[in-house]
Amino acid sequence: MVLELAAEPAELGFDASRLERIDRHFARFVDDGRLPGWQIVVTRRGSVVHHSRYGHSDVEAGKPVEADTLWRIFSMTKPVTSVAAMMLYEEGAFELTDPISRWLPEFAQPRVYVKGSALNPLTEPATEPIRVWHLLTHTSGLTYGFHHAHPVDAMYREAGFEWGAPSGLDLAAVTEKFAELPLVFQPGSEWNYSVSTDVLGRFVEVASGQSLAEFFTERIFRPLGMTDTSFGTDDVDRLAALYTPEPGTRKAVRNDAFGQFGVGKPDYFSGGGGLVSTAADYHRFTQFLLRGGELDGVRLLSPRTVAHMTSNHLPGGVDLEAFGRPLFAEMPFNGFGFGLGFSVLLDPVKAKALSSPGEYAWGGAASTAFWVDPAAELTALFFTQLLPSSTHPIRQYLRQLVYQALVD
Repeated sequence: MVLELAAEPAELGFDASRLERIDRHFARFVDDGRLPGWQIVVTRRGSVVHHSRYGHSDVEAGKPVEADTLWRIFSMTKPVTSVAAMMLYEEGAFELTDPISRWLPEFAQPRVYVKGSALNPLTEPATEPIRVWHLLTHTSGLTYGFHHAHPVDAMYREAGFEWGAPSGLDLAAVTEKFAELPLVFQPGSEWNYSVSTDVLGRFVEVASGQSLAEFFTERIFRPLGMTDTSFGTDDVDRLAALYTPEPGTRKAVRNDAFGQFGVGKPDYFSGGGGLVSTAADYHRFTQFLLRGGELDGVRLLSPRTVAHMTSNHLPGGVDLEAFGRPLFAEMPFNGFGFGLGFSVLLDPVKAKALSSPGEYAWGGAASTAFWVDPAAELTALFFTQLLPSSTHPIRQYLRQLVYQALVD
């Protein structure tokens, strides 16, 4: 699949000379070694208005970024898993308030951390069951081992869950392991970025009777024409190398240990971060969202469901600053809420974000990112492979550079 410019920028309300600022800015990240390479796609009213790429997908091999380069999108998998769950919701498979233990009995009696160390924690029974909407909104009390912010995070790392999972475990086994660990807080009482979407992926498997990979392929990727998106890939020649910042200089250094993520088919299908995709494929996914659940005559969700998913679901309508636990320096919480699988911009002034109220978005651990702005009928995507995403404020820069070029 090829991404082609569909119209002159002026026809879609953009100043062409101002769009060039995007590429000049991010070219500097490559030229001084902060990024290996990148690919950017901006659309307006369904048409590609800006598509550019620069640098290398594999610096050491001298491979340039190509239009069909494969990228590990990590947590940009989460919106796909959320769409899968809501497709089942539209079929009457569950209610958002249903306890997940009806499908995942290992979560029938969760316990919650109260105090103590990772080696000797004091826990208490959960007073509220984990419900489906808790998984979709990251209010379940689950966590990530890579946070390094709480004793339960350390328990995840000790169990082998920091940036992946112990080898040989499938999604069912991984979910059972998560259920054995205490929750960070009572379900529904706070927001914490977590393995909730991995558990949601297992929920999709049980509710649908298909593996998550089968569901994605048959129900989402094939209908939307996302032919290059999958859990891992054997097409390693197209898969970009993965980089991490060198301590001190923060220059991108190839990391072949982390680079094994996405190579071949994984033991378990991570609904929270396991997909490999292309710019063209994820562009189709964002267009499906922008069009209210339909693309090229294929409808997977109703407009009302998409609108519901991209509304703020935090209790009382508060933002993440008021309800969430700190995530990364790159992810500002002021003025942002959270929906069913997406961050939601509530107040651009409070957020210091040059965008529109109602913009929804997310990104991946290797510095990939996207957003959809229904008010401006705009989408933007950024792909690179630098882990972690907090290394550089790429998302903020991309926002301000895209919107300063929008002049209608």
